[in-house]
Amino acid sequence: MSPSDQVFVGAIDQGTSSSRFLIFDVKGQIVASHQVEYQNFYAKAGWVEKDPNEILESVETAVVGACRRFNSLGFDASQIKAVGITNQRETTVAFDIETGEPLTNAIIWNDVRTKELVRKLIDEAGSASRFASINGLPITTYFSAVKMRWMLENVPAVKAARERGTLRFGTIDTWLIYKLTGTYVTDVTNASRTMLMDIKTFKWSQECLDFFGVRESELPEVRSSAEVYGTIREGRLQGVSISGCLGDQQAAMVGQSCFEAGEAKNTYGTGCFMLFNTGDQPIFSKNGLLTTVGYQLGPNAVPKYALEGSIAVAGSAIQWLRDMVGLVSTASEMGSLSDSVEDNGGVYFVTAFSGLFAPYWRDDARGCIVGLTQYATRGHIARATLESVCYQTRAILDAMRKDSGTDLRRLRVDGGMTNSDQAMQIQADILDIEVVRPEMRETTALGAALAAGLGAGIWESEDELRRIAQSNVSAFWSRITSEKRDEMLQGWEKAVERSFNWA
Repeated sequence: MSPSDQVFVGAIDQGTSSSRFLIFDVKGQIVASHQVEYQNFYAKAGWVEKDPNEILESVETAVVGACRRFNSLGFDASQIKAVGITNQRETTVAFDIETGEPLTNAIIWNDVRTKELVRKLIDEAGSASRFASINGLPITTYFSAVKMRWMLENVPAVKAARERGTLRFGTIDTWLIYKLTGTYVTDVTNASRTMLMDIKTFKWSQECLDFFGVRESELPEVRSSAEVYGTIREGRLQGVSISGCLGDQQAAMVGQSCFEAGEAKNTYGTGCFMLFNTGDQPIFSKNGLLTTVGYQLGPNAVPKYALEGSIAVAGSAIQWLRDMVGLVSTASEMGSLSDSVEDNGGVYFVTAFSGLFAPYWRDDARGCIVGLTQYATRGHIARATLESVCYQTRAILDAMRKDSGTDLRRLRVDGGMTNSDQAMQIQADILDIEVVRPEMRETTALGAALAAGLGAGIWESEDELRRIAQSNVSAFWSRITSEKRDEMLQGWEKAVERSFNWA
């Protein structure tokens, strides 16, 4: 096949601090990419926001940069036959449907300005989990509905647009698709993070809308994760369809081909996000996990659900040891330093800098290093740091097993920490299951590209997607005895107890 006959799929990967555009061939290999970093705006303590137009501009610049590189390789943008979008979830935009312009800055997912509002709403609801049987989520600052409510109460331009009937809300996927194609839609995975969608019917829940004070007319149409939403109206990709859309963690789930119940993926970034495929029925957690939509790969496809758990501190603990403590000068040193010792020497590091997430849910916990003796070295502290993430991963997966009644088959991994063979071997030792790492680590962008290619008819089945996603992987298996593992886990649980009741 000549270069001019080849077909490609693009992926917009819109994250918290950067936007990227990646171009994949039909084998799932990256041909060209470009990244544009940007800074969010911190108006007050706990506030995190960004001009939606600047987010859009960063995406457009990334597209131009990747297409230039693509052209330099002898290809033409007309060979890109579909584009997928994956995005930071929960981040909320309010705009005017008549002007197409934002009414205020986007409130980013980790913004906590709604803390007092959330307390008030929980009091009004009687419980943080009042609507969990509908939307799978607790009432927290994290999800979109409380951000919408805050805008309605505090931003005059948003109030005025409501009075005119021109107010529209959306997550980042909605904003990008609307600005690029003119279509006002979202996909089921992003909608499932708003607290407003019934995750059984995939319709906006009137009960949730009434409680949070949002009108259905102010929300986009909910569509599947793999179908044509519209065509790009201008620029390098004019005429190309946007045909795939997934929230970032769900995109990684697709990119890791977690298509069967009992399969799970863990993304090791600043924190960790774990999704466990529970099949075609939602499971409502009794162990502090979130119930979410995994994906729906086509309008007539059976939707798949997931349990989600997160670890607040993963890679950021390594950054802390590098930048604040000076234990290492580069993050890559952690692996070799931890490999300089046979085990943790009885040292445990509970990285609860701002509390512990699932399944502990202790906001009074704080970080602590325990078990220190004169025998302990830098290597033991480095190893204890890597182990901390792996122990917390084990705790979440144990909770997922309890909720689902399904044994985990294997854990698929991606993200920065997975570059360390040492960290992944420790993870396999602690879990006692296979840990699978793909050679191609851009699983989030790949997931968006796979959904887009499926939505546009470039690929025709999940089996095809699985073959692409699972090519070239490394596997790690436990090398320790069950007795050693039990001893390590008991030490970890004792360390966790020491971290409680500090705040």
